Amino acid sequence: MARIAGVNLPTQKRLEVGLTYIYGIGRSTAQKTIRALELDPDQKVRDLTDEEVTKLRNYIDSELEVEGDLRRDRGQAIKRLTEIGSYRGIRHRRGLPVRGQRTKTNARSRKGTKKTVGRGKKAAK
Repeated sequence: MARIAGVNLPTQKRLEVGLTYIYGIGRSTAQKTIRALELDPDQKVRDLTDEEVTKLRNYIDSELEVEGDLRRDRGQAIKRLTEIGSYRGIRHRRGLPVRGQRTKTNARSRKGTKKTVGRGKKAAK
């Protein structure tokens, strides 16, 4: 089992897809990494030799910002925005979309499930 950047890569997947299980590596970054190391993208993760895993691990550690470092940097950036009171920081604090999307409809993944607001009871005479 290949363990890179603290993540166990799924052994049955292709190398190109398996690398995307690491936080901070998407499809295009995985392809660039594989091209740089001259590996076969269609090769299964379980078929990697120890030498190839070591090459991958060294390349990712030295060239890319992934996992813990990336999560910490993104968290600090958001924290900075909220502390200075910028518009984006306020949107993060309220749990609303940050990049100008509409919120009258949609935005359910950010806002959560609908909260129906009733109009209250009619006043008794």
